[in-house]
Amino acid sequence: MSKKKVLILMGSDSDLPAMEGAYQALESLGIESEMRVASAHRTPERVHELVTGAPSKGFAVIIAGAGMAAHLAGNVAAHTTLPVLGVPLASGALDGLDALLATVQMPPGIPVACMGIGKAGAHNAGLLAASILALDDAEVGAALVKMREGFKQKVEEKDAAIQRRK
Repeated sequence: MSKKKVLILMGSDSDLPAMEGAYQALESLGIESEMRVASAHRTPERVHELVTGAPSKGFAVIIAGAGMAAHLAGNVAAHTTLPVLGVPLASGALDGLDALLATVQMPPGIPVACMGIGKAGAHNAGLLAASILALDDAEVGAALVKMREGFKQKVEEKDAAIQRRK
């Protein structure tokens, strides 16, 4: 559908179960994405290479997810002006709170949009990336409207089922 793509980065392959939420959200809307493992601390050169090369490969938005205080999203944002959506992941002693704070507390001038912790945050990152792409792509916008109508219909069906139980 969309001619532009979304790059999904994660700090470790252990982040895959959560970050699949972003991939699934994009896939459901017909948006092409690519998932890569690159660590802000263990492979900083690889992160730089992927991020700086992203625009020439058709990527328009980057989703970056990492746990603990491994600040992948901030590192990514330092190397691009593309929108960066950070997904803090639950891990370590603080169960994602450290990742949340590292993602949301960016210094002025290097913005990162911070999503919720974990798979739901990753899913919403996929939807927010789609909303950004929809600014220039009416098909993506229409797919988002259709998806939200589906959400509305499911809630109404569930309400009707509960009402029938009375």
